[in-house]
Amino acid sequence: GEIITAVEFPIPEKAAWVKFKQPASRFSLVGVFVSKGASGVRVAVTGAGAGVMRVAALEQALTARWSPDACKAVKVSPDGLSSDLHASAEYRAHLIGVLAARAVSAAG
Repeated sequence: GEIITAVEFPIPEKAAWVKFKQPASRFSLVGVFVSKGASGVRVAVTGAGAGVMRVAALEQALTARWSPDACKAVKVSPDGLSSDLHASAEYRAHLIGVLAARAVSAAG
C-alpha cells in the first residue's frame, strides 16, 4: 500500500463562501463559493441540486469582470435544481446569483 504524505492546493488570489440559511432549521438552502486564481475563476454551488456543481455562466462572467454586478447580469437556469417545501428550483436559481454577488463582494 501507499501512504499519502502531503496534499497541496493552489491558494487563490481571492475567495469567499456565502450561504443562505433556512430560517426554521438554520441549515443552508444554498451555498456559493467563488475563487479567482492562477487556474481561473471558479463558482461552486451546494444545496441547490443533487450534489456540488459549478456554474459556467457565472465563471465566464466573472472571468470577464470580477465584480458583483457581473453576477447580477447572469440568469441561472432552474433546470435540474432541487425543488421542495423549503424552496422551489426557481428560488434556488435566484439565490445562486444573489449569493455569488455577495461572495464576490466579500472576496474583494
